[in-house]
Amino acid sequence: MAEPGPEVLCLGETMSLVSPASPVPLEEAPVFTLSAGGAESNVAIHLAALGHRVGWASRVGDDPLGRRIVATIAGAGVDTDLVEVRSDAPTGVYFKDPTPDGTRVHYYRAGSAASTMDEDFLPDDLLDGPELLHISGITPALSASCDRLIRHLLSRDRDVRITFDVNYRPALWPVEQAGPTLRELAQLADTVFVGLDEATALWGVETPEDVRKLLNRPSVVVVKDGANAAYALGAETVVVPAPKVEVVEPVGAGDAFAAGFISGVLRGADVTRCLRLGHVLAAHSLLSTEDHTASPDRADLERWLDCDETGWNALSFGGER
Repeated sequence: MAEPGPEVLCLGETMSLVSPASPVPLEEAPVFTLSAGGAESNVAIHLAALGHRVGWASRVGDDPLGRRIVATIAGAGVDTDLVEVRSDAPTGVYFKDPTPDGTRVHYYRAGSAASTMDEDFLPDDLLDGPELLHISGITPALSASCDRLIRHLLSRDRDVRITFDVNYRPALWPVEQAGPTLRELAQLADTVFVGLDEATALWGVETPEDVRKLLNRPSVVVVKDGANAAYALGAETVVVPAPKVEVVEPVGAGDAFAAGFISGVLRGADVTRCLRLGHVLAAHSLLSTEDHTASPDRADLERWLDCDETGWNALSFGGER
């Protein structure tokens, strides 16, 4: 009997990620780590760790970095059958640069294999198997052909639910171009994730309610207000405060949050539990310089998710707990 296919498919570029082994500036670090870094594959890895059947679709170069990426993601329990290898384009690379003023990211991805994806990248019949397709606003910024791919995925007649993480990257495109495009694409998704700071930069809005008015077509819009709270705005609005975290490095926390929320949705959890699960996974990501970290212990996770409001509000990660 054939193995069941993925219940979630995540699509987008993954690059080789070079990070200082400790949170010090890039130019001062004596030791580095090499790992796989990509928003959508980060979500896939987190979902796999939570026990979901998940696949990742993309393109990589026919080079050691591409092979290493695919092996790393497959080793995390993610189905990589829909990853294509290109001999005519390289695998992208990026560097994290932790500084006292925040983490900077340096990309070397122009002309990468993933940037060659277009609307013919995946046959439509492959998109009808999963329950959910996760994409982000990074992909349409990579190239004109990648923009066509995302528009095709969002505009086709479909049964699959689509989650769209806005994931605005100023290094990839100016706000004047990104703002209208990302709003247009987000309006076509079923669930949208966006940081309030992103929404302010892109659209000039100030509150989660403003974001919901702007994105009025998705069933749910999840607005993350940094260390304060996360809002799920749908038929009703649900707000869950963020736990306290001693932040080591923030890049990748949004992907962890999205994975937690999606996992809750797939398991039929209520919105409060979905937001709590997103918060817990994001908190663990904030404690490391890696884009994806080991999932919390299952018993601890259930205890945190089940605690009462007082217990949740007292929850903290890093240092004394």
